[in-house]
Amino acid sequence: MARSQLLSLLASLVLLLGWCPLPAWADFALPPLPYASEALEPVIDATTMSIHHDRHHGAYVANLNAQIAANPGLTELSLEALQGQIADFPVAVRNNGGGHWNHSQFWTVMGPVGQGGKPSTQLLKAINASFGSLESLQTEFNKTAAGHFGSGWAWLIRKPDGTLAITSTANQDNPLMNLEGIERGTPLLGLDVWEHAYYLKYQNRRPDYIAAWWDLVNWNEVNRRFAAV
Repeated sequence: MARSQLLSLLASLVLLLGWCPLPAWADFALPPLPYASEALEPVIDATTMSIHHDRHHGAYVANLNAQIAANPGLTELSLEALQGQIADFPVAVRNNGGGHWNHSQFWTVMGPVGQGGKPSTQLLKAINASFGSLESLQTEFNKTAAGHFGSGWAWLIRKPDGTLAITSTANQDNPLMNLEGIERGTPLLGLDVWEHAYYLKYQNRRPDYIAAWWDLVNWNEVNRRFAAV
């Protein structure tokens, strides 16, 4: 039986039984946006969101799935577990696996203006201990994001010792990856500073995009991530 036929049969069984999960080696899937493509306006326009999610993120998922046949070890790993073992795989897995994970978190740490809540008491205490204040965190984050040369990401992470730090990674790398030169930690908040994330609205004005983006931050999700570490 072909692999696609087997997956179809298993999916049918899921619907019949109502509880049986798909196997770990099912293809990676593009998650839907947790809001409408126009929901982040005026900060991020609907056209940018649609292109970014459907085409860019969709391409990372498709390209990662194309690597499964040549890298059967992928079938045993969740997307998050893959990040911590990324050095064991070819660069195509690194680029597309990272792109899939990075964008999956990006959609969830944003939300419509005014609906993101605020940092929890516990998170704010950690922010104050590491940066002095929320405003100081934002200033340092903005500087890191604006100063990152070329394509990449800016991150707020929780380090293994429990402190918070701001860092950046190139291309589609992230702080979960077991790669040399990366400051490792658990990402709490990640901002995409690739030009495709903002160019239609902001052109080369990356600092304007970064400053406006704070209105979209979904602190409820950041709080959840912080508490789960």
